[in-house]
Amino acid sequence: MLNKTKQTKLFNSLKKYSKQYLNKKLTELDESGTRLMINSFLTDVLGFAPIEEIKTEYMIRGTYADYVIQIKGNRKFLVEVKSLSLNLSDKHLRQAINYGANEGIEWALLTNGKNFDFYKIIFEKPIDYRKVFSLDLSDPSKLKSYVEFLQHLHKEGVVNKGLEMLWNKCIALDPANVAGFLYSPTVTNFLKKSLKLKYKHKFSEEEIKTAINKIIYEAIQLDNVKPKMTKKTKSKPKVQNNILAAIVQR
Repeated sequence: MLNKTKQTKLFNSLKKYSKQYLNKKLTELDESGTRLMINSFLTDVLGFAPIEEIKTEYMIRGTYADYVIQIKGNRKFLVEVKSLSLNLSDKHLRQAINYGANEGIEWALLTNGKNFDFYKIIFEKPIDYRKVFSLDLSDPSKLKSYVEFLQHLHKEGVVNKGLEMLWNKCIALDPANVAGFLYSPTVTNFLKKSLKLKYKHKFSEEEIKTAINKIIYEAIQLDNVKPKMTKKTKSKPKVQNNILAAIVQR
């Protein structure tokens, strides 16, 4: 992904965008005005070239998507823009997803210039989608953390398979995916051995899986979850940390 220097440059451009556009004077900006903001965002923040890589009013089955981003003729993602004065809604989302589904574009960015919601369109029957991230660029305190997400949409990130990397990270940390690892023999055997060592009792496979079921289905106060260490596991903190991280991700 972007190196540290380029991440810093992206962060500075985000700060400039937020300061220039997301102030109280522009709260009633209409859609045409918001598109001028997005022009700046796509070029100055994400680094795409006007005209060549940013296609405006892109025709899709008789209607028009606001933008389609392409590199060397390959369409990467579409951008649907709503007025800064509007809150993004399910209706707006359906419109963006339909554009992508009809044109075979896998990614959609829905924005009002302040809020940026990024979606993966899943080409199944029926068409499905999943939100990958949601950002509010009007909050200066969060801009630095947003670089982690937006570097994948930056031109250099897209060229270097950033969208694929972003999706892999998203599905890797999906609660259902993480839960599947909790049931793996590696984890269940580790739990059986650790519990036997600490509590001097042998637990069956079914008992361990029942306990994991409760972790997944029942609410747990995470403040009460403390790492458990035994003499034989002190040399393997990574295994325990991975289990705790999996529980937290649910």
